[in-house]
Amino acid sequence: MKWGNGRRRSREQTTQTSPRWQLDEGVPLVRPAEGDVLVSASIGPAGELVALWSNAADEAALRSVTTQPGWATFPDPATDRPVPVRVSRQTGDAVDVMSLPGLTLAHPTAQPLPGGRMLVVGARCRWRPNGPDRNGVIYDSNGRIEAQATLGDGIEHVLTTTSGDVWVGYFDEGVYGNYGWGSGDAPPPLGNMGLVRFSPELEPTWRFPSHVDNDAGAIDDCYALNVSDDATWTCYYSGFPIVRIHGDDVTGWRNQTDGAKALAVAGTRIGLLGGYGQQHDRFVVGELDGETMRVVGTHRLVLPDGTPLPPHVTVVGRGPVLHLITAERWHQLNLDHVPAT
Repeated sequence: MKWGNGRRRSREQTTQTSPRWQLDEGVPLVRPAEGDVLVSASIGPAGELVALWSNAADEAALRSVTTQPGWATFPDPATDRPVPVRVSRQTGDAVDVMSLPGLTLAHPTAQPLPGGRMLVVGARCRWRPNGPDRNGVIYDSNGRIEAQATLGDGIEHVLTTTSGDVWVGYFDEGVYGNYGWGSGDAPPPLGNMGLVRFSPELEPTWRFPSHVDNDAGAIDDCYALNVSDDATWTCYYSGFPIVRIHGDDVTGWRNQTDGAKALAVAGTRIGLLGGYGQQHDRFVVGELDGETMRVVGTHRLVLPDGTPLPPHVTVVGRGPVLHLITAERWHQLNLDHVPAT
């Protein structure tokens, strides 16, 4: 359900008066080389921090955008030149680093695959009559390209499992089409269902069902995604249901908390972080009850020193843990440790 402005203002006021929950001290991000700049960060299937780094001179190429005069700015699918990057896998203070000498994907994110391999995915992908961009690249354990594939445009989330399944969630442009997808003679967007599971070889093996086959409704924009080896969970625009995918089976629960960008799951407990406007620090704890998620607590997340949560922190849910990654530190919040209010 998409709430009107009056309801949304009321929720913002409630959030501002909610009790604060201070994050743990976290651990510092370990830079592979002095002066490295953090380009993107995510969490692997074993709960490790997976970060992609470049030097400062190459950062702009990896964040390349095109601005149309008098209109809008769009992220580019590719860099203007090959860029050397480093991908780190950090557990606590220990870190392993893989060097990739010539990355050409802009707006990349990385995820580990079995056998020491690494998947790097670019968020944008153009369709062309002579073939679409291949925006998914698998590197072997020595940093050499092993395979390339097209994963589609408008990618919001990429999360792998320990067996190598790759879950990809798409935002609205990836669902409804842009960059040539879905127009004229072009095929429909690969992400038109909003959520796709790929094999370890990057072949599609499952797509989220349409609204006809799914009582929870279709995905217009995959806001939040949580992947574990047991199940995959999502909360998406526009109805924001809580949805579990177990095998190929889909189960949904109604939810009145809109705009969450990340979720944690512990049994029948759900944690939703984020929202619209000033609600980016809102953390709602709910209980799955019948066909509905019943809210049992609302908190405002703050940093360990009590200062507000930065508006542009990276947040990834893996099982019961929310991982919050700033430019300097990695914080973890276990849903089991957050009480109802």
